[in-house]
Amino acid sequence: MSIDDSKSPCISICALDENDICMGCYRSAEEITDWFMSTNEQKQEVLRLARERCQASTTIRLL
Repeated sequence: MSIDDSKSPCISICALDENDICMGCYRSAEEITDWFMSTNEQKQEVLRLARERCQASTTIRLL
């Protein structure tokens, strides 16, 4: 049995945007509800996707 060292990225700012992405942790609603049943590998993938969403949402775009 392996140790699960992936902690939830929740920061207690739980509000979903129009795409069902949390504005606090950048996980989708499905990723949030599935978190505790996910394997460590699945959690690592969710964390990667959340980081990408966060970076994309905070990037300054020049027109």
